[in-house]
Amino acid sequence: MTHFRPCIDLHSGQVKQIVGGTLTTTSSDLKTNHVSKLPASHFAKLYRDNGLAGAHVIMLGPDNQDAAKQALAEWPHGLQVGGGITDRNAKQWIEFGAEKVIITSYLFPNARFSLDRLKDVHDALGDDKDKLVIDLSCRRKGNSWYVAMNKWQTITDMEVNQESINLLQPWCSEFLIHAADNEGLQRGIDEELVHNLAQWCSIPVTYAGGGKCIEDLDKVESLSGGKVDLTIGSALDIFGGDGVKFQDCVKWNRSQEMK
Repeated sequence: MTHFRPCIDLHSGQVKQIVGGTLTTTSSDLKTNHVSKLPASHFAKLYRDNGLAGAHVIMLGPDNQDAAKQALAEWPHGLQVGGGITDRNAKQWIEFGAEKVIITSYLFPNARFSLDRLKDVHDALGDDKDKLVIDLSCRRKGNSWYVAMNKWQTITDMEVNQESINLLQPWCSEFLIHAADNEGLQRGIDEELVHNLAQWCSIPVTYAGGGKCIEDLDKVESLSGGKVDLTIGSALDIFGGDGVKFQDCVKWNRSQEMK
């Protein structure tokens, strides 16, 4: 059944909610919905105290490692961490206290998928796929979706479809999918993508991008038959939004667990 999955997005050491498509190398392009005055550790404690398993911490660019470590210290083995993960540091982040590491860009040198790199990360984690989440964050090209890397600015050669899911899911425990064209806009989820992910994936998958109201959890459950979880970011009141109350998401998860 569908659950709410929270996030902690870090940019320049601060917890922010950002319009995903504006994350370029030019700071003037960046559009930010919210910059929190509270540290990452505050949100880690909030999620821990409310039993919100599967939360992800994403380091968007440099100068975020200290904030991520502080979050992990607040909830050891309760958070997933992504952003700049490679075969060289994946095990280290597990040792820092991450439940799982999330990986995208490293798997796509020169924007082309490398199975060898995926195997290297797998080896670094002791061949334990339960510690690995593959982030297939993507952007639309016509009627298809392609994996986007480098803060969602570079389109790779991998289309997100049944074939690519079948290739990757034996190597990981779950997928994280940011619909980068919807991220931070609060204009609604990509319904077609959510439906397709439920058809393609046989392991847990979390969708993020465009969530704007508590009813989106019902919508995702209906579209996916309860097979896809939903992350809501910018619309949440804890991130300055007015579309969704955090406590309503907590209540949703509790009601799901009672079914």
